Amino acid sequence: MSASDLPLHFQSITQVAKQIRSKQISPVELTRAILDRISQLDPKLNSYAHLTADLALDMAQQAEQGIQKGQYLGPLHGIPIAVKDLCFTRNIPTVGGLQVLSDFIPDYDATVITKLKSAGAILLGKLNMTEGAVGGYHRNFPIPKNPWDSNLWTGNSSSGSGVAVSAGLCFGALASDTGGSIRFPAMACGVTGLKPGYGMVSRYGILPLAESLDHVGPMTRTVEDAAIMLDAISGADTNDKTTIKHQIPKSVSQINKNIHGVRIGYDPKYASSGVDHRLVKAVETALEKLKIMGADIIPVQIPWSGEVREIWTTICTYEAVRAHSDYFPARAAEYGEFLNDFLASGLEVDLKTYKEAVTRKEAFNKNFLSAIKGVDLLACPGAGVPSEIPPDLQYGSLKEVRAILNPCSYYQYSIPANFTGLPALSFPCSASATGPPYTLQLVAGNMATATLCQVGYAYQNATDWHRQFPSL
Repeated sequence: MSASDLPLHFQSITQVAKQIRSKQISPVELTRAILDRISQLDPKLNSYAHLTADLALDMAQQAEQGIQKGQYLGPLHGIPIAVKDLCFTRNIPTVGGLQVLSDFIPDYDATVITKLKSAGAILLGKLNMTEGAVGGYHRNFPIPKNPWDSNLWTGNSSSGSGVAVSAGLCFGALASDTGGSIRFPAMACGVTGLKPGYGMVSRYGILPLAESLDHVGPMTRTVEDAAIMLDAISGADTNDKTTIKHQIPKSVSQINKNIHGVRIGYDPKYASSGVDHRLVKAVETALEKLKIMGADIIPVQIPWSGEVREIWTTICTYEAVRAHSDYFPARAAEYGEFLNDFLASGLEVDLKTYKEAVTRKEAFNKNFLSAIKGVDLLACPGAGVPSEIPPDLQYGSLKEVRAILNPCSYYQYSIPANFTGLPALSFPCSASATGPPYTLQLVAGNMATATLCQVGYAYQNATDWHRQFPSL
């Protein structure tokens, strides 16, 4: 299906922005259309935790008035978006899938929300997610359903973000990624996910999971849309000392560049170990396409061992216990089974063990960065394969949920970008056997987000995999 033939709700931010700027469609009309679609489809999909319909229409009216006066703010002006329910929103509940926070209403906006508002974006609401942004759900909250097939996994933890973008219930969404939580749902729902480099996007006003690993970034239908959203939310923030202080180049401004001579590293052994052979073939076919387009595919050797996930678990559980210290273990009974188990295991990690894990992480990072030193990007599979996982099974314990997720979650491709803090982009690249397309992941060396988006954009311009949608 060509871009011009797409129904409005499946069009890209870029396409819709042109119509808004030329006044072919008004932000109010657009917002009403998406709200109507949400009311029709989301009772079955459960992507929204809190719908802010009245606020959205007020924001759309303001956007329309500004545009009528010639005060166009850019490609997000008048665009309906939604955000994962761990982003603080003033006077709007921020629950994070946590029963213990079911009554929490922040009195200020997260920095990313402030920036999206400044760009003229319209907030449709808050999106469902796993409890505390880990792996399982609290039984008091609904589980988002995959629009391709309700028995397919939606990815964790930004499941609602993936579902809403995939189903045409928003034009873009904010998500978070501590060990793959942007890239897993992007894979599972057949959309584009961009995990920024560490420090590119402020986490002020974001419910934390693990401070040293958390990232906030966009999920969209196209790479260009992801770059637009990232450009809007990135930059230094005095409220978050981990943000990068220097000027961050805008990704959209360089996205049209030719990819001739871009060096893409690929390790066949790393990319195929324990991986569905159909996904491996999809990745290698995509690389052949990029080679024809002018990129250089360069062999590399990526260090990996099973202990890396163990290191991630030690660091994440230790930091998560501290993030939840106001409530856990004092109110442990209010937590769901998975997160209760996850945090309990973190209580057993002492400072010495944590520091040892950090040292092991740094050693891995040194070897990983050395392995990709001679390339611009690393190519590997997306963080899993579309798999059947009946949603209700994800209400279980740590052991039960991990048992069902492990076969479809390729953590060896998600964790390295969280450890190193490098930007990573996941996008559809081939038909799969079960519905949503298989995905290719690119990881940018030296924080080269512009190159990352440039290559992803070039691939999507030459293919139609990102324009495959669920039949709802």
